Amino acid sequence: MPRIAHPTRRPAMHLLKGGAGALLLGGAALATPQVLAEEIAIACGAGDSSDYCPALAEQWAEKTGNTVNVISTPNDATEKLSLYQQLLGSQSGDIDVLLIDIVWPGLLDDHLVDLSEYLPDDATEGFFPALVDNNTVDGRLVAMPWYTDAGVLYYRKDLLEKYGHEVPETWQQLTDTAAAIQAAEREAGNDDFWGFSFQGRAYEGLTCNALEWVASHGGGTLVDAEGEVTIDNPRAAAALDLAASWIGTIAPEGALNHTEEETRGIFQSGNALFLRNWPYVWSLANGEGSEVAGKIGMAPLPHGPEGASAAAPGGENQSVATLGGWNVAVSRYSEHPALAADLAAYITAAPQQKAHAVKMGRNPTIESLYQDEEVLASNPAMGDLYESLAGGVPRPSAVTGDAYARVSNAFFNRTHQVLSGDLDGAGAVRQLGRELERLGRRGW
Repeated sequence: MPRIAHPTRRPAMHLLKGGAGALLLGGAALATPQVLAEEIAIACGAGDSSDYCPALAEQWAEKTGNTVNVISTPNDATEKLSLYQQLLGSQSGDIDVLLIDIVWPGLLDDHLVDLSEYLPDDATEGFFPALVDNNTVDGRLVAMPWYTDAGVLYYRKDLLEKYGHEVPETWQQLTDTAAAIQAAEREAGNDDFWGFSFQGRAYEGLTCNALEWVASHGGGTLVDAEGEVTIDNPRAAAALDLAASWIGTIAPEGALNHTEEETRGIFQSGNALFLRNWPYVWSLANGEGSEVAGKIGMAPLPHGPEGASAAAPGGENQSVATLGGWNVAVSRYSEHPALAADLAAYITAAPQQKAHAVKMGRNPTIESLYQDEEVLASNPAMGDLYESLAGGVPRPSAVTGDAYARVSNAFFNRTHQVLSGDLDGAGAVRQLGRELERLGRRGW
């Protein structure tokens, strides 16, 4: 397994929990007796963030006098998870600190330390509550949120203005506006123009889309926080039926096999009015060579006619965005869990998250940074993301644990059958409810 060792060695500061000498580097300098420096191994390589993870680890090493070994891991999430499961399953101590996807805490929690045993009681203050909840399994804080994503709606502001339409607030308004402008653009000569582009392939991306449709209709989140299956309800069925009506009308038949990049390509080439995607699209769609540079806007996703967030059923109509992102965790098999926890706290502390946002364009998990002048100057669109992130909903991975992959697989397959016309919404949620009940009886 490749390692990049940072050779700096200086006297390390011993970490204690509690007392005047226990201030962590995530928030303050240590003031404890000097002892021999230790080596901490961190697994970086979380997509584009891999370039900044080693830099932050080295900063921590410089400040504490310890040595960090940066372990390269695959960028592909499935391959990374497989590597983690192999190492953790063998109780290997080769990795102290791990970067984990937002849907992995429930899957890996048996192998991760409870960070609340090593960090101050206020360690999670200021973070988006939904992300902290996602990383808390059976009352144990198994990871610190590092950066996040949420589904957003991109739109052609020039075309909305041209045809006298507003940014849609409901999915039905999106449907109607998309149909009207699609017809007008085609009449004007653009036969390839579509009203809406979204991720419809049977994969995890469809789980994200469908969860947004269902939850914003007040249909819940498949499985609630207590582990009860909630998907078999009329609002969830209505959400899926509405989405099915888009195929072949305002969205191409090819949407049934589209992922993020196919949908971005359609929108960026000027051939779609609306796009559901992640925040990374903003800079690309406004970049050199883009057909829509300077012509687009970004808004929270629409909601259903009686939309309510999953967190507040029956509340006001509001957008719901599926959360994505990465977190920092510590292996149970680390020989230095206190030091490893301090490194996790350092990477996810506000100053480091701010630098990550400014230099790498990553969305912070600390709410106050969305009002930071330097963060907003580096990426003005980041301020527009706050509402989507604040109203974001995690996938039910923490509560379903090892079963999450099967839960998601069942959800996106049944949803895909609805989009394809093989099932209606009511039949899909009924079948899905039975499947999930069977999985739940085996124990989440």
